[in-house]
Amino acid sequence: MRNLKELASIADVVDILLVTTLVYTAVVWIRRTQAAFVAIGLFVLAGVYVLAEAFDLQLTTAIFRGFFAISVVIVVVLFQEELRGLFERLGVWSVRRGRRFGTAQSLPVDILVETLSDLARQHIGALIVMVGTQPVARHVRGGLALDGVLSVPLLKSIFDPHSPGHDGAVIVEGDRVTRFAAHLPLSTNFGALAGVGTRHGAALGLAEVTDALCLVASEERGEVSIARNGRLRRLPDPAELTAEIAHFLHETRPRADERPAFVGHLIREHWVEKVASLLFVSALWYAVVPGSRPFQRTFRVQVSVSNLPPTLALKEVKPPEIDVTLSGLRRAFLLVTPGLLRVNVDARLAANGRQTFPIGERDVRYPKSLTFQGVEPDSVRVTVRPAEVPPPEEEPEEQSTPKS
Repeated sequence: MRNLKELASIADVVDILLVTTLVYTAVVWIRRTQAAFVAIGLFVLAGVYVLAEAFDLQLTTAIFRGFFAISVVIVVVLFQEELRGLFERLGVWSVRRGRRFGTAQSLPVDILVETLSDLARQHIGALIVMVGTQPVARHVRGGLALDGVLSVPLLKSIFDPHSPGHDGAVIVEGDRVTRFAAHLPLSTNFGALAGVGTRHGAALGLAEVTDALCLVASEERGEVSIARNGRLRRLPDPAELTAEIAHFLHETRPRADERPAFVGHLIREHWVEKVASLLFVSALWYAVVPGSRPFQRTFRVQVSVSNLPPTLALKEVKPPEIDVTLSGLRRAFLLVTPGLLRVNVDARLAANGRQTFPIGERDVRYPKSLTFQGVEPDSVRVTVRPAEVPPPEEEPEEQSTPKS
């Protein structure tokens, strides 16, 4: 029996860790897009529904039940792009095993910096995409396949204004140019795109849905900008551009001796999101797994008296509190407190001399998600006395006016 319990506890830990990984992946992915606001709105609605269930707001819970019945369809419609990206992230390990790009040191960083600096200085537009750990093929449209070695002459010839493909993007995988004249998805973050051109919108659009590094040379301003992780930044100094490209390459293709320890990297990277995901999944597990087991609890509830005839006054209720036993699923008791329960004695028959009143289910108010089991004791004694009738107000005596 002990071995079975230990095995069940290990399975619960594995269960929590697996779901935490899925939630964390979804959180990091959605955070980069404007769909994060939609996700926050859905969480707010879920919180309102939980509170409505706890306080037994029947109309509100009925409306929310109908809404959540079609929530799967709503989530698929609203997050179709994010769900595709989530599945891509889950399969990125197998994809990376089949790709051989080399290490960061084998990639010609100087070629990219020199090309972009020269093109920006000459006010020639350019858009170069450096593929990260996630595939970009699904987001790229058109273009021509090219398996050329990355070099300054090759890039300048592609972005020459007289070249037919100079308006498109160049896809760089490792030290090879795999495609040119490609079209990228445009971003809808109009605040970040104020005052910039279409190339910047395409660079930011791809950076919002993948972890690629997009490099842009502005034709109008003669500046170099980068887009990564849903952010667009200008880099006027070539040294900054070199540092950003080197940092990107070290993150996506580090050398074997520079790779951080797996456990340390696992803890440090996005640790806030990981802790939040773990706490959320742990609370969800507690509510769903143990919360799905039958549970019974007894509450001590104060007795109240109503409908007392106006000719009588309440003197004593004995006992003043009784024990109410309810049953249901464990999660249904999470927000139930004695203050939410009511035991009411209908004392309208006290005028006929009735002093002992039985207590049944009809006299107890409790959440409908629970089941009434019984009360102890099952009757209360109500002591009443005649109500004190206030004496009639005396009319003031007429004062006689003294005669002069």
